[in-house]
Amino acid sequence: MTDRLAVTPLRYHPDIEHVEPDEPQTARELAETMLSIAEKTYADSGHAIRCVHAKSHGLLAARLEILPDLPLELAQGIFAAPRTHDAVVRLSTTPGDLLHDSVSTPRGMALKVLDVDGARLPGSDGSASQDFVMVNGKAFNSPSGKAFLRSLKMLALTTDRLEGAKELLSKVFKGLESVVEAVGGESATLKSLGGNPPTHILGESFFSQLPLRHGDYIAKLAIVPASDNLRALAGTRLDTGDDPDVVRHAVECFFIEETAVWHLQAQLCTGLDDMPVESVEAWDETMSPFVTVARLVAGPQAAWNEDRSVAVDDGMRFSPWNGIAAHRPLGSIMRLRKLSYEKSAAFRSQRNATPVSEPVSCPFAHAGSAAIRNTGS
Repeated sequence: MTDRLAVTPLRYHPDIEHVEPDEPQTARELAETMLSIAEKTYADSGHAIRCVHAKSHGLLAARLEILPDLPLELAQGIFAAPRTHDAVVRLSTTPGDLLHDSVSTPRGMALKVLDVDGARLPGSDGSASQDFVMVNGKAFNSPSGKAFLRSLKMLALTTDRLEGAKELLSKVFKGLESVVEAVGGESATLKSLGGNPPTHILGESFFSQLPLRHGDYIAKLAIVPASDNLRALAGTRLDTGDDPDVVRHAVECFFIEETAVWHLQAQLCTGLDDMPVESVEAWDETMSPFVTVARLVAGPQAAWNEDRSVAVDDGMRFSPWNGIAAHRPLGSIMRLRKLSYEKSAAFRSQRNATPVSEPVSCPFAHAGSAAIRNTGS
């Protein structure tokens, strides 16, 4: 028997979004700024990397198990019926340059769910996958699109410069963030500047931060540790002093023998007054809690190697705009992201030996293969 929800969610309707007249110009400036980051790192290395989330710490074959008997309001989009999908998980940190792990910035989890059905979002017609892009914080770190652009321009000025200074500033910001957290708070700004605690990435919870359509409804998503071995890592500190890739090595060590289980959860919007679509603030969980709709499972495997990096870091894009219309991204920041993601993927695809394309399957999920078979984008 399907349980009833404890909340009454708001139905999606197109006029919930409010597009500012100058939003297209802001989107162009944002894309240009992101590309300036990619151009700088490419000029230095001869290899094109992502404008943001350039450094990967884990590249995982996984499966997404949609739960049965979900309430109708949650059984929407790819969650409409119980089914198991192959998936790819990319764990990363936010900067657009490859820094020593002592520069501790927010962590990301990008999830690509393979072989999904449904009408496609504009620009993703050649794909059969659904991407969810998440960060280990509930609130987006800029209050508006213009503020996001200003902060990105500042970040672009520091790309690939003064790594020693970045390490020192990261220590200062981590100290300030620990003071904020000691009194029950959290600062997305301090974390974005290098104040993210140097914790084990597999103990983190990840959030879409921004809303999406959830079929006939509206939701924010989360991926949270479910298995005991992941929960035990929550808050576990890593020594970032000597090993520049300590986060990656910790992930590799875990997956030698362990299986990770996360819950994918949805938080439904119950009203625009308290849960506005255009806002970047976290929604009140006492009004609408996150509810589990699927399990994400990754078994023992080589969690990172050069072959997987070529296939995923070089050969794939992860974008909230790669998916089905039932999970359309909503709000100003999501709309502004679309052009930037497209330009970033094209930049990498045109310059690297491995072009960016959409996978049709993930062979190493079953056979330990180090490559992912792709179709043209």
